[in-house]
Amino acid sequence: MPSLKKLIPDLLVSSLLIISTLFYAFNYIDFSIPPFEDAAMLMRYAQHLAGGYGIVWNIGENPVDGATDFLFMVTSAAFIKLGLTVGQSIRGIGFASHLLTVLIVYWTNRRINNANILLSFLCGLYLAVGTGLSYVAAYFGTPFFALAAASTWTLGLLLIKQQNPRFWLMLTFALSGLVTGLIRPEGAILASLMLLAVIVMRGFRNSISIIGTFGVTFLLLGGAYFLWRWDYFGYPLPNPFYKKGDSGLHWDSLKYSLLNTLRLCLPMAFAFIFAFRSRETTKRALAYLIPILGFASAFVFISDEMNYGARFQYALLPIVLMSWSSLVYPVGRAGLDVFSSPYREAPEGGDPLQQNQLSVRKRSVFYIALIALSASLIYYSWFQNCFLTSFQRTCDRPYERDGRLEMAKMLAEYRGKGYVIATTEAGLLPYYSGWDAIDTWGLNDQFIAHNGGLTREYLDQYKPQIIMFHDYYSPLVPPKLTEANLAQRWFSMTILMKDYAEANGYILAAIFGDSPYDTHYYYVQTDFEDSERLIERISTMRNYYWPTTGKKSINYAGFPEP
Repeated sequence: MPSLKKLIPDLLVSSLLIISTLFYAFNYIDFSIPPFEDAAMLMRYAQHLAGGYGIVWNIGENPVDGATDFLFMVTSAAFIKLGLTVGQSIRGIGFASHLLTVLIVYWTNRRINNANILLSFLCGLYLAVGTGLSYVAAYFGTPFFALAAASTWTLGLLLIKQQNPRFWLMLTFALSGLVTGLIRPEGAILASLMLLAVIVMRGFRNSISIIGTFGVTFLLLGGAYFLWRWDYFGYPLPNPFYKKGDSGLHWDSLKYSLLNTLRLCLPMAFAFIFAFRSRETTKRALAYLIPILGFASAFVFISDEMNYGARFQYALLPIVLMSWSSLVYPVGRAGLDVFSSPYREAPEGGDPLQQNQLSVRKRSVFYIALIALSASLIYYSWFQNCFLTSFQRTCDRPYERDGRLEMAKMLAEYRGKGYVIATTEAGLLPYYSGWDAIDTWGLNDQFIAHNGGLTREYLDQYKPQIIMFHDYYSPLVPPKLTEANLAQRWFSMTILMKDYAEANGYILAAIFGDSPYDTHYYYVQTDFEDSERLIERISTMRNYYWPTTGKKSINYAGFPEP
C-alpha cells in the first residue's frame, strides 16, 4: 500500500484531470441540444418506470424491452423518483460516469501498469476530451456502460498481475462483469471476452478458480435475471434485437464496427503493433486484443442503425487506454530516463561543459517533441467529436434544431385525451408529446418486431389520430412502386402507412422537408374532437426545422404531382 506522501502527486494529477474535464465540458460541449432520437426512447421508458407504470412503451400496455440499456434505465428511474427531472437524471449519471472512468484510466495505468505520471495523465485526458461528453449532451447512457466495462477490465488486469488472487477479487470481477451485462446485453459478451483474456495470460490451470467464480455468478445471478426478464417481457432478448438482428449476419455492421474501433483508438494501435517485438509482449498484446477485436466483431449480428458517434464501440476506448502502456512502457520509460538528469558526467577526456550543453539541447528537443506529440493526441481525440453524425455541419454542434421537437411540444397540449400517433420517428415525438405511440418500425413494439412488420390490421386496432412517417419522396418526387423498392422494408412500411391513411379518410396536413427528396408526412384523422384544430396547426406550422440542416422546412403538401 503506497504511503500518503507517494500518493500526493497522483491525487494532485487526479484533481487536475477532473478540473480539466469540467473546464472542457462547460466551455466546449453544447448542452443546449435536445435528446437524440434513440436517447429520447429510453427517456420515455425511464419516465414511465419512475411513475410506477412498469417498463412500458405506452402506459397501461404490456411491458416491452425497447430500452436496451436496462440497468441505466432503472438507475435513471430511481433518480427521477428521488425528484430529479428525466434530463437531469440521464445527464447526471452520464457525467459522473465519465469523470469516474477518466480517473480509472489514470489510476489503472499508474498502479497496475506502473506507467509514469505524464503518460497516465495523457491517457486520462485523451478520454476526457473524446466523445464521452458528447454522448452525455445527447442524453445517451454510453458513459455508464463504459464505466462498467472499464471497472471490469481493471479487475481483470489485477487478476492477471496477482499470482494468487484472493476470492473477493475474483468475485468482484465476476459481479462487475455481470453489471456490465445488465447495463447492455452485449456487456455479457464483453465480460466473457475479458475472462478469456485473463485465462490466456494466466494459463488455464491457474485460472480454474476465476472461471468457477465467474461461471457460478453468471449462472445463478445472471440466470435469475434472465428468467425474470423472459417472464416479465415474454421474450428472452431485448425487443430491438428481433428487429435489428432478424436478417442474418450484417457484414456492413462488422466493417463499420472495426473501423469505428480503429478510429477511436488509432494512436494506441501502434503500441499493439510494436508489442510483437518480443514473445512476452506478443502474448500480452494477443490476450488484450481478445476483448477488443472480439467485442467489435460481435456487432456483425445486428444492424448499425442509430450508432451515434460510434457509441456501440465506445466502451473499448478506456480498455485500450488501460492496456497499451504495458505493451511499450519499458521502452518509453528508458526514453524518459535519458533526459531525467540535467547534467551528465563527461566521458574520460571529454569536455564537461560541452557535454552538459549537448545534454540540455537534447532535453529541450525531447520536451518540445513530447509537448507536440501530446497536443496532437489530445487534438485527435477531440476531433472525433466532428463525426458524431453523418450530417454534422460543425464540430461544435452534432445536430441542428429539429422540427419534430417543436411538433411534439405542440402536440403535448393535447396529451391525456387518449390520442395515438403512429410514427416512424419514435424518439422526440412520443416522448415530448406524451401521446400513446405506435413505433411502426418495431423497436418498441413487440407485435411488429416479432411478426415481420407493420400491418393494416394492427393500425386498425389503434386507429391512430395522427400518422407520421419519414421517407424519401413527395408530391414533386412521387414514390416509385417498383418490385425492388417495395422489397425494401422501410419503403414498403411507409407506403403501407400512406395507403392506410388515404384509404381511411385522413387529411394530409403537411409534408415537411428542406428538399422534396427527404420529407416528413403528417396525416390527421378527421373524426375526433381536436382534428380540425390539429390539421390547421400542423399545416400552418412555420418553425419546423429540418434536423439534418437546421433550415426551415417547406410544406410540400399543397404541391401538385407532376
